[in-house]
Amino acid sequence: MIATTNRHASPREIIPATQSRARVSSIGARSFLLEAPGDFDLIAQRRIWALSQTVRRWADLAENIPGMTNLLVIFKETPEDPDAVVVRLLEAWEHAQSIDLNGKTIEIPVRYGGEHATDLPALCDLSGLSDREVVRIHHEATYRVFALGSAPGFGYLHGLDPRIYMPRKTVPSLKMPKGCVTIGGMQTGVAMLTGPNGWNSIGFATLEMFDPTAQNPAVMAPGDTVRFLPARIEL
Repeated sequence: MIATTNRHASPREIIPATQSRARVSSIGARSFLLEAPGDFDLIAQRRIWALSQTVRRWADLAENIPGMTNLLVIFKETPEDPDAVVVRLLEAWEHAQSIDLNGKTIEIPVRYGGEHATDLPALCDLSGLSDREVVRIHHEATYRVFALGSAPGFGYLHGLDPRIYMPRKTVPSLKMPKGCVTIGGMQTGVAMLTGPNGWNSIGFATLEMFDPTAQNPAVMAPGDTVRFLPARIEL
């Protein structure tokens, strides 16, 4: 069953997502965001990847950007009937078949603990785990790159163990160094830029994650598998 706009709502107000129904909202005049229903998981992301391939063939589309279980579509011109765009996106979502991306495997050496693990003590307090347990749980997991964004080359990773989830900071660190290995909510990642950052740092990655002069500047790409390797542990 295809979700439709609410007849009693304003033209741009869309029925919220449920476990089986996607949500579409307008982002400016030419852009629309489809958010997958249900859990933040690989099943939903595989359908987003499939939907991205479908809409790529639309002649009136300027760009489509897969995100974390969502897809942003940007049209070349402002649609005359936004509600028709919503229905069109939802129909495409309903017919999207789950696909997987044949990504590469990336191994990232990490110096856990030490001067860059500024938020490790707080994570231990929150989780009730020791610092060694947190490090072990983090590096033993296998992660998938769902999408790139936020900063050049930054990969949104799925696969963090729920035992070490940690909310983002209400007051960001003002100058977190590039390369810090961080946790934000149910995700983990590597800081791409030195500057303000609301994620929680537990170590430092020695691999250069983004090189603007390279043929493929970003090390990560959607569909890649990521493993963090403990190059050194200072606890």
